Amino acid sequence: MTQIKICGITNIDDALCAAACGADAIGFIFHPPSPRFIAAERAKEIIAALPAGIATVGVFVNLDAEEVARTVEDCGLDLIQLHGDESPEYCRRFPPERVIKAVFLRTPEELRALDAYDVRAFLADFREAGRYGGTGKRADWGLAARLGKSHPLILAGGLGIENIGEALAAVAPGAVDINSGCERTPGIKDHERMRRIVGMIREKKGTAPDLS
Repeated sequence: MTQIKICGITNIDDALCAAACGADAIGFIFHPPSPRFIAAERAKEIIAALPAGIATVGVFVNLDAEEVARTVEDCGLDLIQLHGDESPEYCRRFPPERVIKAVFLRTPEELRALDAYDVRAFLADFREAGRYGGTGKRADWGLAARLGKSHPLILAGGLGIENIGEALAAVAPGAVDINSGCERTPGIKDHERMRRIVGMIREKKGTAPDLS
């Protein structure tokens, strides 16, 4: 079954709704330029209120590794999503089973470079100038599908009710990352859209990288 991560959580109501809908994981963005940024203290409060069984993911962009480790420890995060230009060497500073590396594929040649990484899964997203994801624009599904044949794959990038069925059919990812596709405004989720998209994904089947 395709696993589901709801990312960009900024408040307890949205976090509890994601859990109630059956999401496998929720993500907190610790990148101050993001409109979905959350302070570590607030994320820690939300995590403490979550029911058992839902994984928590911290999203970091080109941050000093010691600060990442400190935030992970303070908040009690399960997984580390590195969403910037982090090198294979940087990623090795963390247990590989806890690391998700975001990639922004544009050419087939870029796929070969990913063999240098030792991580739990890759997350395919879209990047535009000055923005590391959160654009609401779709990743290159063709390249993402190729990546998913050799590595555990999480698909992100503009996924919503309108295109989730097409995305699952085209890419067959093990997991999906939903952010802007279930929002009312950046950082505030639309609970009905969240319920609908989770229900649509649950109707499909796939082989998932375990986010729990």
